[in-house]
Amino acid sequence: MQQPPDPLIEEALRWSVLLKSKQASDSDRAAFEQWLQADARHEEAWIQAQQVWMRVGKIGPAFANRPPPPPPRRFHAAPPAATTPPDIAPLAADPAMRSPPPRARRASRRHFFFTAAAMAALAVPAGLVLWRPGLFADLRSGVGERRSLTLQDGSKVELAGASALSVDFTAAERRVVLQAGEAFFDVADDATRPFIVEALGGRVRTQGGAFDVRLAAGAVTVAVVARSVDVSLANQSPVNVVMGQEVRYDAGRMGEVREADLARVEAWRHDRLAFQQAPLSDVVADLERYRAGRIVMTDRSLHDIPVTGSFDARRTDIALDLIASTLPLQVRRLTDLLVVLSPMP
Repeated sequence: MQQPPDPLIEEALRWSVLLKSKQASDSDRAAFEQWLQADARHEEAWIQAQQVWMRVGKIGPAFANRPPPPPPRRFHAAPPAATTPPDIAPLAADPAMRSPPPRARRASRRHFFFTAAAMAALAVPAGLVLWRPGLFADLRSGVGERRSLTLQDGSKVELAGASALSVDFTAAERRVVLQAGEAFFDVADDATRPFIVEALGGRVRTQGGAFDVRLAAGAVTVAVVARSVDVSLANQSPVNVVMGQEVRYDAGRMGEVREADLARVEAWRHDRLAFQQAPLSDVVADLERYRAGRIVMTDRSLHDIPVTGSFDARRTDIALDLIASTLPLQVRRLTDLLVVLSPMP
């Protein structure tokens, strides 16, 4: 179920992010002061923002050292004409500005708390592209971009959206590091130099073949399409994974070898996202690679909800709405860069 964002909450959050950043100018701060004094509800939202940001430990020095604004009754000046921060749509007309009834105000405060906590996870100015791992990798793909590359040994690599790979070939081995996202490898045969993919503390080793490595939600999944690979963690014996099989591991534990979901691998290579009883946390990680910004889940109970379906990777908003229509969760689009998923009340 999708609920529209509260315009006043959205604007207060954007002011918070802008002022918290190092990008705010003197004119931005002056505009904020004007916005703060334009309506008593702005002040109430700002006071709540101070409390929430302090609770989550994300408030910056500009907030921590700032005294709280005066109480509403001290406002007398008429609101200035232009009071919104850069790239922020103005508030709705007068009906939306009037003070809500007590029940609506309580709901608004609950909504404000979880949305502000979600915004705290970002800690970046509104309107900027959010930082992602692999910024300085040798090979990268952008958000929503799929790239095909050929390495110096003739091996072919396909990068899914928002993926990053570092390459280190020597006379003894062909080593790459998957720093973010997902990559499909079609490895050229070389009996003298093994091909090694490192990701999240694990190693995938082969002399040749085809396989997929996916790094998402704090775990790595290796799916073999042709021939076989050995997958290992530090100080553990390698696990042999053959064609049609996959294995999943995290930083400290190797999972069981199981039948591979090769339909999912084939799907992303054709701009589709396919899931078969996949945990929602994995689905969110995949969707984030194809849209700018973040998708934040406010409750860990959502992480393991199974999702089955096939979606167009180029239309992630539609995918989110379809998923929400079949699961007990709400979708709130707070800004272009932030979507919040929360349990149904």
